[in-house]
Parts: sequence; C-alpha cells; structure tokens
Amino acid sequence: MSVAFTKEESSETAAELHLPDRPVSQHPNLVTADGLKQLEAQAEDARAAYLAAQTVEDVNERRRQSAVPYRDLKYLTERLRTAQVIPAPETNAVVGFGSKVTFERDDGRVQTYRIVGEDEADPKTGSISFVSPVASRLMGKAVGDVVTVGDQELEITAIG
Repeated sequence: MSVAFTKEESSETAAELHLPDRPVSQHPNLVTADGLKQLEAQAEDARAAYLAAQTVEDVNERRRQSAVPYRDLKYLTERLRTAQVIPAPETNAVVGFGSKVTFERDDGRVQTYRIVGEDEADPKTGSISFVSPVASRLMGKAVGDVVTVGDQELEITAIG
C-alpha cells in the first residue's frame, strides 16, 4: 500500500528511512592494526543495534530505529573489505604511517599527533589522518626538517 493512503506519521517515517550513504573516501583505506580493531568493533555495534531494532513490534518504529545502524553497517562493511593494514614503522628516522610526530609551530605551540587512517583519526585525542594537509606534508621528513602548511612553518622535533 502506498504511503499516500496511510496516516501522516507513516509518510514522514518512510521519508526518514532513505538515509544517504556515508561517503567513502577515494583515498586508499590504510589502517593501523588498532584501527582495524576499531572498525570491527564499530561494525559489531552497528550489527547489534540493527538486530535490536528488528525486534521492535511497530513497523514504523522498527524502520526508524533500523535506518542509522543499517547505513553504518553498510559503510563499515565496505571499509573492512577494503582495509589495508599497514604495520608500525620499523624506524623513527622519518615520519611514516603510524608514526607519532612532535612538531613546533611558528607561534611556539608544540603539538604531537599519530598519523593514522581516515576512520581512526581524531585530532582531539592526538591522531590525524594521513591525507590531512599536516600529515601529508610531514610524511617522509626527519627530525629538524621544516615544512610549510598554509602560512605556518612546522619544525619536526621528535618522531616516535
């Protein structure tokens, strides 16, 4: 039956069910070993939320509660399928994927970030994506090297 012949709430619910897919980056899906574990845990959480939503009796509420977990599960399944685990760097001679790098900005601020995959990046907790402007400029550089990002110069002071 068309939603045109159902109560208004049902047509609103039907519109909510068609969430746009989460965008998938065009960059290679590089991940650390920890990043892969995070993706697996997120996929399991999304799967559990989706299965829990399927137990809701009211069909409109079931659809509403299923929409986000279903969309997330599709995204996470694709990210897991394409994940390329990159081992931790064997040396701290140059900045690489998985490196923890400390640098000093022109204004004297000292910052430390670990360079990780896009899905595991969280600048608030000290990790940035390898495709970010800062990380991409730092990759392949050594302690003492200076890189320019925007109008700032960053000097690498430590690699761990």
